Amino acid sequence: MSNTSILLAEDDPNLGMLLSKFLRAKGFSCTLAVDGEIAYQEFTNNAYDFVILDVMMPKKDGFAVAKDIRGIDKETPILFLTAKSMKEDKLKGFELGADDYLTKPFSMDELIARVHAILKRTNTKEENHLYPIHHYLFDYNTRILSFQGNEQKLTTKECELLKILAQNIGKEVDRNDLLKAVWGDDNYFNGRSMDVYITKLRKYLNQDEKVEIVNIHGKGFKLMVK
Repeated sequence: MSNTSILLAEDDPNLGMLLSKFLRAKGFSCTLAVDGEIAYQEFTNNAYDFVILDVMMPKKDGFAVAKDIRGIDKETPILFLTAKSMKEDKLKGFELGADDYLTKPFSMDELIARVHAILKRTNTKEENHLYPIHHYLFDYNTRILSFQGNEQKLTTKECELLKILAQNIGKEVDRNDLLKAVWGDDNYFNGRSMDVYITKLRKYLNQDEKVEIVNIHGKGFKLMVK
């Protein structure tokens, strides 16, 4: 589990600092976000293996952050921290794609045990960086797209775009979700820039006639394997 990167979103400065120091002492890399908006920006701008979200946060609560994350990433484990113990809140968390739920107050050892258990179950770091796309193999960690021995090194934004599309093969990915995930903003100029990057990805993938990035007019894109 060493070098596992954790995004921690906690608005209580004392608890947030305490948790982040403890996680680092246990061998994790930890980034602390003090509200929900910062947490989502951090997630879209950097690669994380695990997300810990406090439910009650200013600007954007943990449930809203989890919903946004699941809109662009179905795999990264999410653990909720909350003072709420109501059954309905727990169910809402799991419906949003959470992997576990820890009610305050909790012991640090219990948090670590749950993080280790989830990582062991999901095995994210070992499995989720390689994406087969028919005869292509996309390695997210090295940013290399390979086809029959030929390798194409991708830029950071090309890599992030292809990762989201490859995680959702055969499924429509909303255009605005893509823009927010990769550029952090879905304005017009970023949209034009993304179209250029999509064109580049199509060029890289044109060696396999079974692979295609389809434009869903007015909605988004879909990576298809025919």
